[in-house]
Amino acid sequence: MISSGLEADWSASPVGAQVPFLSGTELSESKHSNLSGSLDETMHAEATQRQHYNRIAAEYEAQYGDPDGVNYRDKFLYQPLFAGLELEGKDVLEGLSGSGHATDYLLSRKRALVTGLDISEEAIAGFKTRWPGSEAVCASMTNSGLADESFDCVVVVMGLHHLHPHLGEAVQEIHRLLRKGGTFCFAEPHQGSAFSRLRALWYRHDSLFADNEESLDIAGLKREFANLFEFKLEQYVGSLAYLLVLNSMIFRVPLWLKRIYSPAAMGLERMLGGFHSPTISLAVLCQWEKK
Repeated sequence: MISSGLEADWSASPVGAQVPFLSGTELSESKHSNLSGSLDETMHAEATQRQHYNRIAAEYEAQYGDPDGVNYRDKFLYQPLFAGLELEGKDVLEGLSGSGHATDYLLSRKRALVTGLDISEEAIAGFKTRWPGSEAVCASMTNSGLADESFDCVVVVMGLHHLHPHLGEAVQEIHRLLRKGGTFCFAEPHQGSAFSRLRALWYRHDSLFADNEESLDIAGLKREFANLFEFKLEQYVGSLAYLLVLNSMIFRVPLWLKRIYSPAAMGLERMLGGFHSPTISLAVLCQWEKK
């Protein structure tokens, strides 16, 4: 926490949030006030998300780590998201990693060298248990403390929508971490969907969602970061199986029932794949290349 508003106590800062020392002579009173408020706001949002995930971690892993959830992500998220990328032997960061679901695919299919990063202690403990041969960092995606240009690829799967109102800060941090020509790969719910209003209402009233969750405005992000990235891929995905297989947790579906209907739901999703558009799809897959 910020002790006096001007001096930063490194030992008491949130895990991974490196807050610089600021003397009173370095900033005017108005600048100090704005910075202090911004830091406090960021800390609060990150603490909220960390506490939220720590609370639901066990249930989350049970629902998202079951064989049907893994199968869905492999076929409908990871295969198209990483299409055309040669990552063997490359340094890849899975940001907002949880216990490392994308890391599984990146290690086994892409043979990448993966580092996991998450602000949740529970998540990073799970990551270290699952992937003892990979680096794991408990830190913020907005201020990771990792070295400049240290990764060939940064991957975030269903994590960026947890970062509002600090999403822009996270994208700036990802840009800093990428080497020139490196790729930022992400899969997220998006605001262009016809279901966005219903989803926003659900976010506000369901205890499984934190207060700062919000789907992504892809067009707005592209305008904001057009000078930093070249946009290589924008593919819209997600229908029935996205809801009932990947996100079965939010519907409180028991795993025994999920196992029964998942093959049919994923078969239907494959059939509908050719009809996906921003309006009728629930998620977007993007590859952005650092300029």
